[in-house]
Amino acid sequence: MHHTVHNLPGFIQTLAPFIHKYGYFGMGGLIFLEDFGALVPGETVLIACAVFAGLGQLNIFLVGLIGFISAVIGDNVGYAIGNFGGHPLINRYGKYVFLTPKRVAKAEAYFNSKGGRIVIVARFIDGLRQLNGLLAGLSEMHWLRFLAYNAIGAGLWVGLWTTVGYYGGDHINTFLRYELYLTIAVIIFLIVYFVKLYMKKKQEKNS
Repeated sequence: MHHTVHNLPGFIQTLAPFIHKYGYFGMGGLIFLEDFGALVPGETVLIACAVFAGLGQLNIFLVGLIGFISAVIGDNVGYAIGNFGGHPLINRYGKYVFLTPKRVAKAEAYFNSKGGRIVIVARFIDGLRQLNGLLAGLSEMHWLRFLAYNAIGAGLWVGLWTTVGYYGGDHINTFLRYELYLTIAVIIFLIVYFVKLYMKKKQEKNS
């Protein structure tokens, strides 16, 4: 492809030694860990690997395939933790990752009201992506339903970032900036939505 090593963004230059040493499986391992709550740069490494595939140093098909499989398995581990560990686990350890019972209850209600759509959307939002499977498991979403929507979300997510990295490596910072704007917009939308829902319930209670 048309990218050259010297004009790639700094974060990709920084990840180069890791990618050269661990390759596809290093990328897959980080995506897997990120997708059930670990604070690791899974998405960043996926994008960087796609950029290196554009340089001809990796195979873009394998980057996409391993990224997709890792994302689906990681989310399902999160689902299993939420489903089998349940609320006792969150009540005991959730406070260490800012998951109070009250916040979890609100998130569960939102998952139940939006169903599979939120599983797809959450894949593209930092914070929700890492907790997606866990919250779906806690809300007792049917596993096959979660699996189907999760696979769709993972496919779209991997497809987007491998395409962007492969064809737009020199301009990746611009794409990431737009992703940040989108994330902020979604967070603002969710805050407004919950505030309106709260006000509505308060009015119903007072009437």
